[in-house]
Amino acid sequence: MPAKDIFHNAVKSALIKDGWKITDDPLFIKPSTRISLYIDIGGERAIGAEKNGQTIAVEIKSFLSISPLAEFHTALGQFLNYMLALKLNQPERILYLAITKDTYRDFFSDPFIQLSVSTYQVKLLIFDPLEEVIALWSD
Repeated sequence: MPAKDIFHNAVKSALIKDGWKITDDPLFIKPSTRISLYIDIGGERAIGAEKNGQTIAVEIKSFLSISPLAEFHTALGQFLNYMLALKLNQPERILYLAITKDTYRDFFSDPFIQLSVSTYQVKLLIFDPLEEVIALWSD
């Protein structure tokens, strides 16, 4: 099993505060006989909430390295593979890439990154790691 991201617990706490039930930590997906994948968190909306019955998968990325672009390449590749695996195994589940509000402001505001996010339909969960709250869901 892969190591947890430095912000794993902050995102998990933010999701719980936002009314999500954590169902998988991590979410295991087996899209083929040879491939096994682990997405950081799986969750579902609590009964009675406005998005009742919705299920999500969340991949968390810190973007703390010297090269955010290299991290973005890795994150985008993972996201696309996870999206395909979910389409095969759990098509009702919506995949999000979780990033800090600082990363969103400082890196994801770049026009090229915005075009990539739009082109590849990357859904973002922007969170505040100190307050452990979700700042924005970007579909």
